[in-house]
Amino acid sequence: MTRANHILKDKHVMIVGGSSGIGLATAKQAKAVGATVTIIGFNPGNTERIANENGFKWKAADITKQETIEAALSDVQQVDHLVLLAGTFVAGTILEADIDYLHKAFDERIWGALYVIRSLGEKLSPEASITFTSGVLADRPTPGTAILAAASSAVEALARGLALELAPRRVNTVSPGTTDSPLLSKSLGSGKEAFVNSMSQKLPLKRVATTDQVASAILFFMANEIITGETLHVDGGQRLI
Repeated sequence: MTRANHILKDKHVMIVGGSSGIGLATAKQAKAVGATVTIIGFNPGNTERIANENGFKWKAADITKQETIEAALSDVQQVDHLVLLAGTFVAGTILEADIDYLHKAFDERIWGALYVIRSLGEKLSPEASITFTSGVLADRPTPGTAILAAASSAVEALARGLALELAPRRVNTVSPGTTDSPLLSKSLGSGKEAFVNSMSQKLPLKRVATTDQVASAILFFMANEIITGETLHVDGGQRLI
């Protein structure tokens, strides 16, 4: 039995943004080692379908609205591991993009995460882990992603602060680089394949991450009971180029 099997067996893992991409991969890996998994998604029909197909529990909520999160989590008894993955790709220059649209970067990643944590409160077990996700933009912003880069950096700072405030619960961040995921497909459309090929040639490892590879880093944080306040880069060396 691996350490992840031992630590996660019969534990309750809740994944916000667990109906696709990295979140779904994390949910599948957690269930495979014996955890009870609840996924939270925005779309009720899709979230229910994914949950039924994989043997998960499920909730539907808009994490940017505190009242819907509180209602969705009101009957939860205990959460042993919380994973916060919700967040769309928000891009646009600060001089031209709609301000309400740019607000989404922080509404989803910062305020949405806090709504979830506050709604759970003492339902988070004293030995719980919380894993945030940020991204390579926190260190390597590109034109048009200043707000998303700022939100990603804020996630990492928030996690370090919460590691102190919520101790002995553990709080960490996984920071993926370019990942072959549905979010990337949605962001780039027909240009995704060319982008992935181009990025792969630049990376030291000559390949972008898969959702399963990022998910395994999230499970590592769940299983390792001595790590807190850390950011783990899962990017194939993207920060080095």
